[in-house]
Amino acid sequence: MSSSNNLTRRSLLSLTGLGAASLLASCASSRPISPSLRLDGPVARPMVAAPPTGRSPELDAMYGEIFDGGYVIPAVPYWKIPERFYRQQVIDPTGQPAGSIVVDTPNRFLYLVEPGGTAMRYGVGIGREGFAWQGTGVIQWRQKWPKWTPPDEMVARQPELVQYSIANGGMPPGLKNPLGARALYIFQNGEDTLYRLHGNPDWSSIGKAVSSGCVRLMNQDIIDLYERVPNKAKIQVWQ
Repeated sequence: MSSSNNLTRRSLLSLTGLGAASLLASCASSRPISPSLRLDGPVARPMVAAPPTGRSPELDAMYGEIFDGGYVIPAVPYWKIPERFYRQQVIDPTGQPAGSIVVDTPNRFLYLVEPGGTAMRYGVGIGREGFAWQGTGVIQWRQKWPKWTPPDEMVARQPELVQYSIANGGMPPGLKNPLGARALYIFQNGEDTLYRLHGNPDWSSIGKAVSSGCVRLMNQDIIDLYERVPNKAKIQVWQ
C-alpha cells in the first residue's frame, strides 16, 4: 500500500497524547567548541556548532530524553531517521474502525485509527524474511517495562540466549531489554501468537526488517501508542 496519497498534511504532535510537555525534555543546546582568535584583535569568541539539519523544537520535545518508570530513556537523534517515520497524524488510509491498529508491513508504518477519519502513524521495524507474521488479532495484554523471554525456538537458534530462556526466568526490564519501555501482546483466537508491538533502544532499526518477527517502535513512540490504544484493540498486520 502506498502512503503518498494518504497524507493531506503532516502534524507533528509535540504537546498531545501523553502531555509531552511534562514528560519529554528537549535535547541539550549546542555546546561551544574551541574558541578562535579574531583577525583584528586578541579577543577570543567561541564558535557555536550549527544544529543538525532538520532539527526543530517540536521534534526535540517529541523524541527528547524521558524519565519513565525509574529509567532515563535517551533522546533519539531523529534527524538521522527518514522524516516519514516520525510520529504524525495523517488521513486514515486503512478504512478500519476507530481504535483499531493496522501494521502496514511493506511501508513500515503502524496506524492507530482515530475517530473522524484520521490516524496516528508511527514508523516501525519489522520481522526479517522468514519471521514475518500476518493476520488479525487482539491486543490482549499490555505491559510497562516488560521482561523479555525468548521462545525456546529462538534459544535453539541462538544458544547465547539460554540465560534468558523460559527456564531461567527471562531478561529483567531495563534499557537494554529488547522489548524496551512497553509491550503490547498480540493474541489470536484466545492464544498468544508470541508476536509483540514493543519499544526498542535501537532507533536505527526503524524502517528496516531486522527482528525475529515482532513490530518494534522507538521507545518514545511505543509509550505514546500505549497511552492511546484502547483495551482489547483489534489489530491487523498486512504483508
